[in-house]
Amino acid sequence: MTTILRLNSSVSGPDSVTNKLNEQLVAALTETQPEPMTIERDLTALTLQTSERFSAAMTPVDERSPAQNEAASTGDTLITELEASDILVIGSPIYNFGLPSSVKAWMDYVARAGRTFHYAENGPVGLLTGKRAFITMASGGVGLGTDWDFGSGHLSLFLGFLGFSDITVIAAMELQSNPENLAAAEAQIREIAES
Repeated sequence: MTTILRLNSSVSGPDSVTNKLNEQLVAALTETQPEPMTIERDLTALTLQTSERFSAAMTPVDERSPAQNEAASTGDTLITELEASDILVIGSPIYNFGLPSSVKAWMDYVARAGRTFHYAENGPVGLLTGKRAFITMASGGVGLGTDWDFGSGHLSLFLGFLGFSDITVIAAMELQSNPENLAAAEAQIREIAES
């Protein structure tokens, strides 16, 4: 069985381009996978990391107090979802040239030394290997990979840091001036379904 983790991060809800692209991509992937299971999470509901949550997460599980277990529970759950998945589908619009705060919050929760990466002699090593990631991105005016795009590279780098090596970006960028870019992104999804 293949497990797909679908993460939405747009505050636009049903009108969101990235949410719609995520839906199309998960539907396409579901058709190509044997007995697929999908885990869905709306990242806009995440609260930001706090010092209490961070401290609790850094405390070994067998040494945590009940209050620390509660404080670390959100991060523990998000990491467990990521560990259980074979395919990650994360949608991220570009807000003010970068990632939404909800995506950054998710990143802060799931980057945990000893669980999703570890420090080795030559630097950090990602522990989430053998997984595939798809990033759907959309913007009104920022072009993918341009000097103004601080989102796609950041998210790709982060996933690579965690151990992902197969990362595909599906982008519907500069939609205000090039609305046809949405159709190009949807065509890319159809190609993935057919491969």
